[in-house]
Amino acid sequence: MPTAALALDVHLIGDAEIPYELDLQREPQALAPWLQYLDFKATAPLHHRVFLYERACRALPRSYKLWKQYIDLRVAHLDGVNPARYEDEYVKVNECFERALMMLGKMPRLWIDYLTFLVRQCRVTDTRRTFDRALRTLPLSQHDRVWPIYLSFARSVGGPTAVAVYKRYIQFKPADIEDYISLLVSLDYYALAAQQYVMLLDTNPFFSKNGKSQFQIWTELTDMLVHQATNIRDYTARNSHRTRKAIDTEKIIRSGLEKFSDQRGKLWVNLATYKIALGDYEAARDVFEEGVTTVMTVRDFTLVFDAYAEFEESYIANLMERAAEDDDEVDIRMMKFEQLMDRRPFLLNDVLLRQNPNNVVEWEKRVGLWGTNQEQVVNTYAEAFTKINPKRATPAGSLYKLWVGFAKFYERADDLRQARMIFDRGVRVPFRAASELADLYIEWAEMELRAENFDRAVDIMAKATHGPTRSSVDFFDEKLTAQERLHKSMKLWSFYVDLVESVGTVDDTRKVYDRIFELKIATPLTVVNYANFLEENKYFEESFKIYERGVDHFSYPVAFELWNLYLTKAIKRKLNLERLRSLFEQALEKCPPEFARPLYILYGEVEETRGLARNAIQIYDRATSNVGPKDRADMYRFFIKKVAALHGLAATRVIYERALDTLPDNDCRELCLEFAAMEQKLGEVERARAVFDHGSQFADPRIHPRYWEKWHEFEVLNGTEETFKEMLRLKRSVQARYNTDINFIAVQTVAKKTDESNAAAAPNAVEV
Repeated sequence: MPTAALALDVHLIGDAEIPYELDLQREPQALAPWLQYLDFKATAPLHHRVFLYERACRALPRSYKLWKQYIDLRVAHLDGVNPARYEDEYVKVNECFERALMMLGKMPRLWIDYLTFLVRQCRVTDTRRTFDRALRTLPLSQHDRVWPIYLSFARSVGGPTAVAVYKRYIQFKPADIEDYISLLVSLDYYALAAQQYVMLLDTNPFFSKNGKSQFQIWTELTDMLVHQATNIRDYTARNSHRTRKAIDTEKIIRSGLEKFSDQRGKLWVNLATYKIALGDYEAARDVFEEGVTTVMTVRDFTLVFDAYAEFEESYIANLMERAAEDDDEVDIRMMKFEQLMDRRPFLLNDVLLRQNPNNVVEWEKRVGLWGTNQEQVVNTYAEAFTKINPKRATPAGSLYKLWVGFAKFYERADDLRQARMIFDRGVRVPFRAASELADLYIEWAEMELRAENFDRAVDIMAKATHGPTRSSVDFFDEKLTAQERLHKSMKLWSFYVDLVESVGTVDDTRKVYDRIFELKIATPLTVVNYANFLEENKYFEESFKIYERGVDHFSYPVAFELWNLYLTKAIKRKLNLERLRSLFEQALEKCPPEFARPLYILYGEVEETRGLARNAIQIYDRATSNVGPKDRADMYRFFIKKVAALHGLAATRVIYERALDTLPDNDCRELCLEFAAMEQKLGEVERARAVFDHGSQFADPRIHPRYWEKWHEFEVLNGTEETFKEMLRLKRSVQARYNTDINFIAVQTVAKKTDESNAAAAPNAVEV
């Protein structure tokens, strides 16, 4: 306010203000008198207070406190007042702010209040310039307080102003570039947004304040480039003189194909969509073609192919709407579309083979796709053998099938010469497994058999099985080549011996079998087959020798089966009894107890039929001691049965007694019942009662009630009151003993649970 104005307002000073005026005259540069004076005038009208503040600020122009209170007063007075209607009042306050900032330009609070006040007014240019002055005046450390207000103002204004403000802001705080991009997109400045996306992605290390991955940012960029292709192109054309670097959308998307290999399908579709948006349909087709022929996964292929087909369908539909103009083009596009759909199986097969060129199954499918196109079938087989690494072929052990299929292709065409050449090339391949090579040789020989070239088939197998006379090669040693291990393939030899047995002589067959034994690869089945072959050709003694070689070569339990066959054949041939005895003794000499029972029984039957009954009894007697624990009780029963048949029931008493001394408790309990029943048949009641008495120590009444039921029946038929009471007393005694034995208690618990589970599993009588 000018001095003249202040002079005119002297009448505003009343008698009550004189003491304060006197204080000001005594200390004109002191702040306290002014504050006391202002506090006194706090309830005075506005123009009185403004007059006093103007005087105070002129007297103390660098007092932040005075200016702050004065400005707050003026701003509060305009609170809620329309800035357009009362523009002059707002201008006065703006001038007040300007005068304060001339003296206190480094005070951020004044700037913030001034800027906030300006934002309320419709003065865009002045406000923007004031923000710029504030940023130039305040130190960099105070800019954080200004920018939020400035950005809010810029967003409300929009347009080029907002873009310019944000462009300057990201120089101050590059981490907020994503906010700048969002603003550009919202204002349709897509070309500028794309440039900022590129700058963000080129930042190393990459950082997104919103937690987005590099791929997410890349996806946003490519989606925008594709969907706003025409806008970006037009903007670039209009502003080519100002654009430092044009946006090369195709280059950006193609760089993503290398960088994000797991998203190639989506990126190919985006690139093609970009070409479509620009109206370059032929370029779009080229992109689709490149995509379907280069993607590496079925998912990506499906994505690209479906988009390709959809594009062609929509293009044809548009053509048909104006078909009257160009019928020929419609026909051409329809033909191209049909060709595309026919190519789909081949393109999908290409994808799988690019993933794994060693996938034999997919090569076989590709051969099948060509159908009767012989030239392409041959080319496919040739390409497969060129690209497949035999050591990595999948699934393992299937590569030979491809060679077989190629050979059969020529066989079906009656070109055996070419088929043989294919097999000859195939057997030279370094297969991973020798079994593959063996299968290939077998297929070759079977082809010759189908052509009735029997001699050639035998020669092929002879060549396949050829090896050193004494070979120490391990068939499963993968350090050696398949060709070096092939002569140890039992599968190959089995086919060879069957072939020679069918079309060759007996001597030839015997040589093959003998060679198998020399190589030490014979199996139990080989032994049996060789022996049967000799037997069928009346070479009985040689057949027995083969069995002997087999039992010497194999250990138990295989040797047990071979001995069973050998002894059965020998018995059937009615060999000399002494020789049979010798064979049985050899078989039993090294036989484990668990396998001995059938051999002892067979031995005893031979003695019964061709030898002496006494010898048979001795053999059965030996068996009770030499068989396994699980078979011993049954062996005793068998022995008892035989003795009873030959010498009567009384003669079995000694065997029963010996069995009770050697068998475990569970077997003794059942055997006692059988022993007592035998004595009862003989009329020896007391002996039978003594047997029941002896067996009672093994029978807990709660777990084995059957034993006591049998004894009860026996006493009912043969006992007296005293003997019955004695049985009951003994039953209580046994039960009491089991009740105090911890081990028996545990056994009882387990047995009870077992009985309950068995009862639950048993069918209900009503249901049945």
